[in-house]
Parts: sequence; structure tokens; C-alpha cells
Amino acid sequence: MSNLFPFHLAIPVKDLGTARTFYRDIIQCTEGRSDPQWVDFNFYGHQLVIHEIEQPANPEKENNNAVDGHEVPIPHFGVVLEMGLWKELSERLKRHQINFLIEPYIRFEGQPGEQATMFFKDPSGNALEFKAFKNLSQLFAK
Repeated sequence: MSNLFPFHLAIPVKDLGTARTFYRDIIQCTEGRSDPQWVDFNFYGHQLVIHEIEQPANPEKENNNAVDGHEVPIPHFGVVLEMGLWKELSERLKRHQINFLIEPYIRFEGQPGEQATMFFKDPSGNALEFKAFKNLSQLFAK
């Protein structure tokens, strides 16, 4: 996976202060540049920007896809971590009493692409997935 380029992702948040605290203190992203309306974070080597915007009063219906017996929220974003970091993050999220959409578990156990995964939302309702592969070389396995 050499020559992996960092992605840039900008997401909407309802309250900049609450989201800033979540990504900085719970997810433990390093804060970069900021403005009264947005904050940059180092999201595991990628650039995540939270932008405070007014949210619609009635957000659209949530969409899900069935994967391995679970309803996976669509859209979602996240990062593939090393297994030790994934376990550390899952324990930190539990200590902070984060409500999981899908509790941490092993998906596709015994199959190509076996992975640890978990889903939860940030304070603004953005769905996140963090995962770790048993064998990272199977990231794109069929």
C-alpha cells in the first residue's frame, strides 16, 4: 500500500464546539487550522474538515444496506486501522458511552477479508465505521 495519498473529506456538523470536542477528545484527532465555521483534523493521516451548517429540520430518511446480518448506514466514512489501534478505539468509545449502531465485532469470520468493524454516529449524526483486517493484504479480497 505504498504511495497511499491522504483523502480530504468535509462534513457538516450542527454545533462546531460539540463536534470539535468529539473528534479531538474522543476520536483523538489532532486539530489543525480552524475558523469560526470550520476545523481541520488529522484523521489518521487524512484531512477531515468539520463545517458548521444549519441542518434541515427534517433530515432525509436514513438508508441502510444489509451486510453480514447487520443494517449498515449509508452513507458512512471511517478508516482502516491496525488491529491494536482498533481495539484501543473501541474500548475508548465504550468508556465514553458512545451508542453503537453496530457493536464492535468480527465480520466475515474465517473468510477472505475477515475484519473487525464497528459503526457509530458523531454528535451531528454522521455515521462512521472503523475497521481492522485480520490480514491487511486482504483489504480488497474477493
